[in-house]
Amino acid sequence: MRNDKPNIIVELTFKFALNIISFTDILLKKGKSVIANQLLKSGTSIGANVREAQNAESKADFIHKMKIAAKEVDETQYWLELLKQSKGYPIDDELLVQILSIQKVISKIISTSKNSK
Repeated sequence: MRNDKPNIIVELTFKFALNIISFTDILLKKGKSVIANQLLKSGTSIGANVREAQNAESKADFIHKMKIAAKEVDETQYWLELLKQSKGYPIDDELLVQILSIQKVISKIISTSKNSK
């Protein structure tokens, strides 16, 4: 199913992963390693799963991989919202904006893929 044309979700999730890496460096410098590691894992996993979906063996496999990416989106959103509500933790509000955009695009991709023949 690989298609080497520009792909908005691949691009969005790659840029987001780069931003997560930069932000978790800030958290690590402030001694917030536990949450930094959780955020780094889930935030970069989104793009990894989206990229893996591009090489899916079937439509069902593609949908499955995109659903895994959607779960990672939910987990990442959880960590970002937790940071926002916690005292003494930095937050980058742009990451919250980006994760909502990614969530919408992935949800639409899954919905469209399920309904297409």
